[in-house]
Amino acid sequence: MHRKLPHPNLYLREEELRRGIELLYFAYRDFTQDPDKILADTGLGRAHHRVLYFVGRSPGTTVSGLLKLLRITKQSLSRVLGQLVDDGYIEQQAGMTDRRQRLLYLTEKGDAFEKQLFSTQRERVAQAYKTAGPEAVAGFWEVLLNIVNETERETVLRAIEK
Repeated sequence: MHRKLPHPNLYLREEELRRGIELLYFAYRDFTQDPDKILADTGLGRAHHRVLYFVGRSPGTTVSGLLKLLRITKQSLSRVLGQLVDDGYIEQQAGMTDRRQRLLYLTEKGDAFEKQLFSTQRERVAQAYKTAGPEAVAGFWEVLLNIVNETERETVLRAIEK
């Protein structure tokens, strides 16, 4: 496959920036297409997927921690979380020291479903990493991290370094 690479001194030109943004859009479209098909069969959407993913990555996370991480409204999370609890994907437990705290865990059903969704994306990303090589992957991570708002980078790094 022939790829047009930006000239080392011209990568900040308008056309190169547009090319990068367009690649992000197309990559996201394809990255989400497989899980979207699976989610559609259950009546769930991408917001449900994100909650399942991050609760699976951090069992026992709090509702407030999830709100901070995902940067969504309380009302939005409440709707999504309520459906996931009602459908048996997530369970809530009271905190040990603060009983008002709600700790979130995937149920067996939720864990199996999250793994099914993740497996479609894992395969796509693993193949892309394999094709690009370790140096390109490190550069890709650096670019993505620098797209994240500077004030949120530490929070994001803590979330992904589990």
